[in-house]
Amino acid sequence: MIDFRRFISCLVSTFILSLIASSTLVAADRPNILFIFSDDHAINSISSYGGPLADVAPTPNIDRIAKQGAVFVNSFCGNSICGPSRATILTGKHSHKNGFMRNTGKGFDQSQWTVAKALQAGGYHTAVIGKWHLKTTPQGFDHWEVFPGQGSYYNPVFIQPDGSTKQFEGYATDLTTDKAVDWLDQRDTAKPFFLMCQHKAPHRTFAPALRHLGAFDDVEIPEPDTLFDNYENRSKTLAGNEMEIDRHFDWAYDAKVRKDERGEVQLPAPDRYGTPEYSRMNEQQRSEWNAYFGPKNQEFLKQFASGQMDHDQLVRWKYRRYMRNYLSTVKAVDESVGRLLKYLDDHGLAENTLVIYSSDQGFYLGEHGWYDKRWMFEESFRMPFIARWPGKIAAGSRPEHLIQNIDYAPTFLEIAGLEIPSEIQGRSLVPVMEQREVPWRSSLYYSYYELGEHAVPQHFGVRTQRHKLIHFPISNEWNLFDLQVDPQELKSVHDDPGYASTLADLKDEFNRLRDQYDAPPLPKR
Repeated sequence: MIDFRRFISCLVSTFILSLIASSTLVAADRPNILFIFSDDHAINSISSYGGPLADVAPTPNIDRIAKQGAVFVNSFCGNSICGPSRATILTGKHSHKNGFMRNTGKGFDQSQWTVAKALQAGGYHTAVIGKWHLKTTPQGFDHWEVFPGQGSYYNPVFIQPDGSTKQFEGYATDLTTDKAVDWLDQRDTAKPFFLMCQHKAPHRTFAPALRHLGAFDDVEIPEPDTLFDNYENRSKTLAGNEMEIDRHFDWAYDAKVRKDERGEVQLPAPDRYGTPEYSRMNEQQRSEWNAYFGPKNQEFLKQFASGQMDHDQLVRWKYRRYMRNYLSTVKAVDESVGRLLKYLDDHGLAENTLVIYSSDQGFYLGEHGWYDKRWMFEESFRMPFIARWPGKIAAGSRPEHLIQNIDYAPTFLEIAGLEIPSEIQGRSLVPVMEQREVPWRSSLYYSYYELGEHAVPQHFGVRTQRHKLIHFPISNEWNLFDLQVDPQELKSVHDDPGYASTLADLKDEFNRLRDQYDAPPLPKR
């Protein structure tokens, strides 16, 4: 005779076990997401983008992602500054919607929805390690270990998950990678993972790892055509900037020389031509740093004091010093990418992991005479986005779709099989990755909200595949660029009668995007 209670109990147990097995299988099959993120990495210093530095400063490990995946050639940020870009990536919303509009504002509102929270709740094991720069404590991560503020290159402090701080000896890029690898070793392997490995480099003060000192000494760094830009034929606000290699490059590796009361050149302390990182170094690190920079600085001072350098030669000296150290910090980031790719290979994870390399925005490498970001000009508006996803992204592909950092969060959600909230302003890139024919956007919206840092005014704009329109509300100016005719953006054609219809169309598109994204009123004069 059948014991129905026992029979039903067995059925229920079998059903529960099948559900557990099914959910475990689904979790195991869903792709891992490895998001490698740097700070201020210009596409012109990533060789797979084919820029002017491709031959002299190759990035072989980042290029490996490109060769096995895709280089998104029209990738842009929505607000070219560190913290706001990170907030946009977490929320899929423009700065005015997620509330983190400027670095100098209040901290990121952690009560709002983020893609990390969604992935964590959806069964992913989540972690963020390295630069955070959002002022409030990370949420949505099973593990986090982040720098306070900008972080330091040498012997950096990391905020621990319990809120305490701990200093670690070594170089920030290496330590961030070490911690990422350690977390991968200890993660919950029953779940797919979402890891944000976020570097300080190559953000200023561009302090290279000791092993890379002199890595580019024997390389002729090509000089951008616009190094001595005179800022004519564009907004009058450009000439008032305070981010020029010429006039403003005066904290790390600069060429300022003080004179004593007799008018004679004073030789600086060793760190004067090193970096603020110098004070953080231990004795051995400082000794190696001095051994490299000391003789070079003394030689420079001799030339400068003897009058052997004219103005242009001095700018070029500063440019070369800047670039050699910037590229050296990139070199360590590229090595980090290689270590993480090797980890995936060695542990059988490469085939089921989406790997993305990106940065919070672009950066000026001497173009227009600048060294920072902020402006809507191409060098800082563009941000790298290189992705590898075996079986989904065609190796060696170069999508030309206009993408933006509002698109990252919905992409992660679709990959994880999770619902995309209606309030997200971006679009999933999965159809683009899979080369599906889908309707796509024809324009991008840009906003910059900082209040005068580096004397860059608030400005807003729209970009299409060919044209860019920038509005400067405080000076009530419009600048229009034909990127096909003038890729270096040296002459605004906003008052050219031949572009009158283009100007009108772009103003309409600018206003349409502002309505679509529910943008706040523009600042008044």
